[in-house]
Order: sequence, then C-alpha cells, then structure tokens
Amino acid sequence: MRSGLKISAVILALALAFSCKTEPGEKLLLPVLGEKKPDGNDTLYHTVKSFSLINQDGQPVTQETVKNKIYVANFFFATCQSICPEMSTNLVKVQEAFRDDDSLLLLSHSVNPMHDTVEVLKSYAGRYGATSGKWHLMTGDKAVIYELARTSYLVNAIEDDGTPEGFLHSELFILVDGKGRLRGMYDGTDMSDVNKLLKDISVLKQEGRI
Repeated sequence: MRSGLKISAVILALALAFSCKTEPGEKLLLPVLGEKKPDGNDTLYHTVKSFSLINQDGQPVTQETVKNKIYVANFFFATCQSICPEMSTNLVKVQEAFRDDDSLLLLSHSVNPMHDTVEVLKSYAGRYGATSGKWHLMTGDKAVIYELARTSYLVNAIEDDGTPEGFLHSELFILVDGKGRLRGMYDGTDMSDVNKLLKDISVLKQEGRI
C-alpha cells in the first residue's frame, strides 16, 4: 500500500476557492491557497504557523530560518519504502535546479520522529545528497509535526497501524512564499507536476521583483 494519502479534491478545491489574486501594493502571479479573511481595508491570508524543529545537523529550524525565503515543504519518514524514495529523488531535482539560489529552501518533515533522530536523518540526507542549510530534514515533537501538516500545510499526516508501514502522509510538495503563504501543491511522485513546481518557483521569484 502507498504510504502517501492524497489530499482530497474537495480540500484542494476549497483552497482554490479561497485563493486571492491581489492585495494592496502587491502583484500576485500565483494563487494564494487557504482561507482568506477581510481585515478592514486589507486581507488576512492563511499562513504557516510558527514552528521549531531540529534538522539533520542538530540545528533548530524555525520561522526565522524561512523568513523572506521561498521554500518547498513535504512529509516523509526514513524507513518508508513506497513513495518516499521517489519523492526524495524528485526533491534532489529541485535542489539541483536552485542549488546556487539562497532564496530557495527545502523542508522535509518526518512523520515518524520517534525513529527519525538527528543521526538517522543525517544518514538519510547523505543518501540523497541533501545540502546542509539548503535542504532541512526535520524531526521534533510528533504532535507538533502532525498539527503543522493539518492546519498549516493543509495536508494529511497520521499514524495508522493498519498500513504495512504504519504511517500515512501526503505525497504533495507545498510551495510556500516569503510571507508563509501557500502558493501551490504538486504531486511529488509525478515528474510532470514536479516540473510545474520548478516553473512556479521561477514565477514566484519573478513576483517578488514586480
């Protein structure tokens, strides 16, 4: 059985329904996913909540790490033998495409942090050539990670003893802008979708120059 749990069409449609095209003084070239709320003459958008996790180098990764950065987030676990190797291989392609671009980061959240210690993640990072400071493979409190998945990134991450590997998590790569807003979701196991992600990252970078 695939360990990835695809986001439902209903959830994605809802996210798109709440997307917005513009806000005062800003030109948006990609949709903003998630709920939006009026706030006087301005608009409040769904954003990723504050977090504090530890990466493969034993270093903290927080909102400050990604402040004003574009990043791609996903969920995985080191012992996954179904979709995770394919997702990680495709993240290598994203890393390579923007290797010399300090404004683009990758954040991979383990859904099995009890097993995926700093040492385990360091080994996993070496297997895929993850660049320190560029691609953060993260562990931490399980409840925090699962809550981030559900309420911040709008994807699934659950422990399920009924599956062969014990966990279900989304196969989606989530594109997040420098303000913590969700700007796109892409099937990390589908190379055509990953290619679209690469194009959308470039579009998002252009948006910041308008």
